[in-house]
Amino acid sequence: MVSFIISLSAELEQFLKQVADDHQMDLNKVVNELCKWALSNSEEKEQFETWLDDAFPPKGEAEDKKKNANEEKSEEEEEQEEESEEEAHEDENYNEDISGK
Repeated sequence: MVSFIISLSAELEQFLKQVADDHQMDLNKVVNELCKWALSNSEEKEQFETWLDDAFPPKGEAEDKKKNANEEKSEEEEEQEEESEEEAHEDENYNEDISGK
């Protein structure tokens, strides 16, 4: 078995330590069994990977998503600006028609 250090939130650590104590197990064994249970079949592994990719995309994908979101936002802002300008021109034309009569 490979050994490494992980950080858990205080709440998770407290919960898992209590579970380990209740079952007279080592905390590391509890975390290992939890991972084995949660990822015990390919469908659950796939769901986890999908969730992880969505929640925490790999660096390149995260940068691409951010870039695409910024581009979409810029396009929306340009469209809104164009619509505002068109409305302003329509108002000017309407006012000119009224004053010209």
